[in-house]
Amino acid sequence: MPIKAVESQRLYRRIAEEIARLIKRGEYKPGARLPPERDLATMLKVSRPSVREALIALEVEGYVDVRVGSGVYVSHVGAARGKAVRLAVDSGPFELITARRLLESECAALAAKNATPAQVRRMRAALAAMIRDRKRNVMPLDNDRRFHLEMAEAGGNSALALVVRTLWDQRTGPLFLQLEHHFDTPDLWDAAIAEHQAVMIAIEARDGAKARTTMRRHMDQAARRFQKSWTADRPAPRKPRLGKLQGAGNGAA
Repeated sequence: MPIKAVESQRLYRRIAEEIARLIKRGEYKPGARLPPERDLATMLKVSRPSVREALIALEVEGYVDVRVGSGVYVSHVGAARGKAVRLAVDSGPFELITARRLLESECAALAAKNATPAQVRRMRAALAAMIRDRKRNVMPLDNDRRFHLEMAEAGGNSALALVVRTLWDQRTGPLFLQLEHHFDTPDLWDAAIAEHQAVMIAIEARDGAKARTTMRRHMDQAARRFQKSWTADRPAPRKPRLGKLQGAGNGAA
């Protein structure tokens, strides 16, 4: 039976509840591998990023176990943990990336125009700290945040800087942290640091258009890194019996 449309719910949350319903009904037994993201997205007529957010939510709640390179498997603990760790309805990781792409590209352009020499030095120091972190085999998340917030402040618009800070605070939520758990690797951070360096060079050159473009490209690459398939789209043992999500389109949650 298709689930009912609940307009106030995020799409990824509705997808998660549909899959959880099938698990609780016994459609997928503990240890069974779920269909690949691509198949789930086709059956539910939603985007793959929305399915990914739903699967991450289900993993946090204990319904599934994501094994990068193998697939998504029904957990043996299942719904008992799910009730205890049930997530609040919050913004999904890909929504946050999309919002940051729109806002921070403009922050970069404004920083190129308005940053004081002291603010440029602080951004450069944050970037240098990211590089030091990598050399020490430390994931440079804290200094990544520092770089982006310094850049937002340097743009000279306090309201915009506040919104960017709020988005970064949401980045430490359980969904985003679980997603990063699977995909944060040294190679990922090496690429991200190179992208930050390109943004920094454009800001130091006072080239607003270039700063906007390089920041937008960085956020696009961040989204692509998180969208890499963890299953290699291998065929599932059987097709899912999923209800079409009412009112769902093909956009990301």
